[in-house]
Amino acid sequence: GGEILKASMLRATKDMGKMLGGEEEKDPDAQKKEEERQEALRQQEEERKAKYARMEAERENIRQGIRDKYGIKKKEEKEAEAAAAMEQASEGSLTRPKKAVPTGCGDEEEEESIVDTVMKFIPAPLMDMFNKK
Repeated sequence: GGEILKASMLRATKDMGKMLGGEEEKDPDAQKKEEERQEALRQQEEERKAKYARMEAERENIRQGIRDKYGIKKKEEKEAEAAAAMEQASEGSLTRPKKAVPTGCGDEEEEESIVDTVMKFIPAPLMDMFNKK
């Protein structure tokens, strides 16, 4: 059974040699292929940059709109953006309930009542055990 393993190992090392460029050199198109690949990568990068620039421009437009709307200078832009975000959020975001419950409000009371309920169900002898600790 060892023969098959040996054969596949040999094949694997040969493929690896190809990947590392050992045998690729015999391929006359290798250089061209590599250049094409680089070119494709470059184009992708360009497209990505262009898309990013477009997004940035759109964002800048939005910022400019906010600046105009609130009549503010660049320095106060951050606060304005926050305000605008808050406005959008309160204008009816589905993700968050209308009445935001601050953390620690209501939760503890709920827990207490659960504990009370549990305590009611625990028989007296057990309660004594709890209290003795």
